[in-house]
This record gives sequence, C-alpha cells and structure tokens, in this order.
Amino acid sequence: MSAMATPPASATGAPSPDASKGKPDADASRFAGAWLAVGGSMFAVAWGGNEFTPLLVMYREVSKFSTVTVDVLLGAYVVGIVPALLAGGPLSDRYGRRPLMLPAAPLSLLGSLILAVGPDSSFLLALGRVFCGIALGLVMAVGTTWIKELSVREGKPDAGAGRASMSLTVGFLVGAGLAGALAQWGPWPTATTYVLHIALTLVTGAWLFGVPETRAVEPAGSRPKLRDDLRVPPIGHRRFLRVVVPLAPWVFGSVGSAYAVLPGLMRDHSGGMPIALSALVTALTLAFGVAAQLVGKVIDTRHSARASVIAMAFLAVGMGLAALATTVLSLPLVLVAACVLGVGYGLALVAGLSEVQRIAGPDDLAGLTAVYYAIAYTGFFIPAILAVLSKYVTYSALFTGGVAVAICCLIVVACAWRSHLPASSAPRPGVVAEV
Repeated sequence: MSAMATPPASATGAPSPDASKGKPDADASRFAGAWLAVGGSMFAVAWGGNEFTPLLVMYREVSKFSTVTVDVLLGAYVVGIVPALLAGGPLSDRYGRRPLMLPAAPLSLLGSLILAVGPDSSFLLALGRVFCGIALGLVMAVGTTWIKELSVREGKPDAGAGRASMSLTVGFLVGAGLAGALAQWGPWPTATTYVLHIALTLVTGAWLFGVPETRAVEPAGSRPKLRDDLRVPPIGHRRFLRVVVPLAPWVFGSVGSAYAVLPGLMRDHSGGMPIALSALVTALTLAFGVAAQLVGKVIDTRHSARASVIAMAFLAVGMGLAALATTVLSLPLVLVAACVLGVGYGLALVAGLSEVQRIAGPDDLAGLTAVYYAIAYTGFFIPAILAVLSKYVTYSALFTGGVAVAICCLIVVACAWRSHLPASSAPRPGVVAEV
C-alpha cells in the first residue's frame, strides 16, 4: 500500500510529493483549521459514548437494575468499540478516512435514540450502548489518524495527538456533565440528554463533508489483499509491548473505576442527589484529565518513557486514595481520588498515543492506533469485574489490589525507560513525524 498521501492537489488527483514524508502540504493554507470538523465529530460521538455514565445511579433507582447489570451495561459498548477500532483503522487506510468516518455520526445518533426509548429494558440499553460503541470506535481509530494527517499537512505535526485526545476527552466531559445535570433536575430524566445529543450529532456529522481527504486511495486492481491490510506489523514492536501495552488498560480502567464505582458507594452520602454526585465525580475526573493533557505534551518526550512512568505513578496513587475513600466512605476523599485518577488518565492517554505515533509507519498508523484504543477500552470491564468480586471481597481490598497491579505495571514501563527508541531524534524512514 502506498505511503500516507495528501488529497488531490489538482483535478488529476495526484498526491502531494510531501505526503509520504510527513511534511506540510505545499498548500498548507487549505488545511488550516480543517481538523476542527473532525474534532467536532469526535467530540459529539464521545459525548454520546459517555452520557450514559453518570446515569448509572439513575438506572439503579428508576429501572431497578442491579449494580452488576448497570456496570455490564457501562462496558457493553466495548463490544461495539473493539471491532470498529480494529477494522475501522486499517479499512480507512484502504478506502480513505472520510468513508469510514462518516457513518459514525448516524450510528451514534441511533444509539442515543434507542437509549432514549428503552430505559426499562436492559436489552435495548445494551443495544444502544453497542451502537454508540461502534461509532466511538470509528472516530477513535479513524478520526485520530485523520487529525494527525491534517495537522501534518497544516504544518503542525506535533499537534495531532493532543488535538485528538482533547476532542475525545472534552466530549466525554461535557456529555457526562450535562447528562447528570439534566437527569437530576431536567424535565425528562431518562431521555432529555439523548435528544440533545441527537441534535448535536446531526450538526457535527454534516460538518465533516467539507474536510479534505488525506489518504490517497489506490485503484482496486493494485490493492493488496484485505487480510494483509488488517494485519498491523508494529504490534510486535518491543516498545509497544513493553510501554504501551502495560499502560493502555489503565487509560479507561482508571476513569471507569472513578466514576462508575465510587459514586455508587457514596449513594447514601450524596445529600439526596446521587445522580448529581455521579455527574460531579465524572466531571471532575475528566476535567483533570483535560488539564493533564494540556501539560502532557510538555512531559512527553521521544527520548524516554517519562510520560508513561509519570502517568502510572499518578494512577497508583489514585487507586490508593480510592481504597482509602471506600474504607472510610469520605466524600472529600472520593473527590480527591477522582481528580488524581483523572490526571493519570489524561497523561496515560497522551503518552500512549504519542508512543503509537512514534512507532507506526504511515501505512500502520490507523491500525496501530486502533489496537492501542482496543486495549485501552478493556479497562471499562473493570467496574463490572469489581462488582462481581465485591460479593466476596470489600471494595477497599479490591482497590488495594489495584494499587499492587499499578505498581507492577509502573515497574515494567520504567524498565523500558530508554529501550527500543528510534536511533536519532529525526523520524526513521517510513515513520510519521513524531510527537
């Protein structure tokens, strides 16, 4: 497959000669700000993926679902995310970014519609979550890569990872915050937030049609076999295995633990507003995640695993604070733990994306990004696992065990501090411009 290319610069469809070199496009002005439309769609779909989270307490009370059921529903969208991630990235390398990105908005809209009409049906809620997951998987794999390539064409290659991660995290934050507030004080608790999301998705989805394509599509006869496209060679890269893999599950495992588990344990200490408390914990976690991403680009370096090590340190401390908070059932400690876990989440997300963009070549970037996100999203099953185990072990003991696992991952990542880095500060041949 050909190297990453710019969209046609003329009617002939010839790609820019700078495309495969990771350099700014000859006409960079046409790409200035183009990433905002992709980021807007990622924001809207991320909103749809996370608006369900602060409503877990509501579904326990209104729909009478058990803790295990709502935590399984929280993780249900991973069933949609993972295949969409693994297939969407490589397929967008084959057919272009836009064809794989455009279906995300309608799928996210459909997911919200199903969630709005089925508050009392675990089947419909799970189905809606799966559709939201497919949409989120597509924007995470394809949108992240598209923003990276648009940033390169604009002449700002270092901005790609930060722009993509911020688009997602702000969407997660705003969606969860508004969903909780509307469910606690709004006129139609089980549906208002979903209706608002549907309107947002229509607008941002339409915005995508004006974004330049960044992937030149080869003629059908010259394409390799589809199964070859679905392979992601850098997955065996030692840097990926020793730094990215130990870190990735903590990205969403940390926030899942913070805003799916802690608010439920504090339901009797919420001042009669459990949904609002859930929204507050979610918003705090993600707000600190946003702040951490703003400084993550400064902490991250191509010369070591510094950002990943610092992220794991915050996550270990956050799990320790969560263990203490669940022991004494202290609301201030819960909020502090959520903030620390949010910092760990934000740093881990940026660190992982930056490592992936350093490892992958142009033809593997979307695929390896998809694998990274797929591993990261396995962390959303942690709340359900903890809910099952809590029948036999206290949550404080479970979080203490989480501290031990986090420290082990920290040691593994630290041992790979400078291992298997590029030989020089310049990008290797076949590797996109580094973050």
